[in-house]
Amino acid sequence: MSNLDRQASVTVCGGRGFVVAEPVRELLSPRRVQLGESTEVRRLLPNLGRRMVGAWAFVDHYGPDDIADESGMQVPPHPHMGLQTVSWLHDGEVLHRDSLGSLQTVRPRELGLMTSGRAISHSEESPRSHARFLHGAQLWVALPDAHRQVTPHFQHHADLPVVTAPGLIATVILGALDGAVSPGTTYSPLVGADLALARGAETRLPLDPDFEYAVLAMSGEAAVDGVPVLPGSMLYLGCGRTELPLRAESDAGLMLLGGEPFEEEIVMWWNFIGRSHEEIEEARRGWMESTRFGEVTGYAGDRLPAPELPPVALKPRGRVR
Repeated sequence: MSNLDRQASVTVCGGRGFVVAEPVRELLSPRRVQLGESTEVRRLLPNLGRRMVGAWAFVDHYGPDDIADESGMQVPPHPHMGLQTVSWLHDGEVLHRDSLGSLQTVRPRELGLMTSGRAISHSEESPRSHARFLHGAQLWVALPDAHRQVTPHFQHHADLPVVTAPGLIATVILGALDGAVSPGTTYSPLVGADLALARGAETRLPLDPDFEYAVLAMSGEAAVDGVPVLPGSMLYLGCGRTELPLRAESDAGLMLLGGEPFEEEIVMWWNFIGRSHEEIEEARRGWMESTRFGEVTGYAGDRLPAPELPPVALKPRGRVR
């Protein structure tokens, strides 16, 4: 999915300056962003108070939207660099096309994982004949320097491992959880898991104390470590946890995101992750001049032009708390 913000700002993320080295309960509110004509998303990362969670650098939550009489998601061809995109649905379908020639419909609780590496472009749209509701999350994982020039590729995994406990079904999207390992390719230690909780469930999820974590609320009413989280909000949990208490007041859907704190400072703008303003500027020029990111065929519409790139921004300074 694209960042369609036409006023996209340059954001410096990563490094340990913003990592909280102990358990915390930091509730993040979303920023509402229009995605095309018919889809509004709630943006949780990057957030004014929190830039990354491990290598997770971008989180949008959307829906549930009634698109029975609408076109639904329509994201024109656009570029990516230096990251992986993770498509995750609870309702609906998304048709993925990319400049490698991939054509894949991603359905609920199937993993659509695109590794941009040095350069790729893609589009995403609701199929012409689609389900009534569209509900999901789009996430980006920053690639570490050693792997950010990797050959671009797309993976689709319909069968993912699960971890179960009374009242809980946890689907492992990326990384590993309680011994279950996702088939999706990762390039840094991280985890992403979909948590389906039944009403009245109380359980504790095992965690890695070296990871920092956050929980995105997708649906229902649940408490994470005693904190109620409403759909479209995210609770940042810091590091140093070995388990996470969960309680469901109704049937509820959550996403657990975590990973080792991302050591490198990155520069994120529009749909690119790089290491310098000059690198971002070069990527923008490569997209506008059609020299770098390939072509997406089959999408009925024009590709997305890049917004204007702001001047060089000063790097923020942070501290480990």
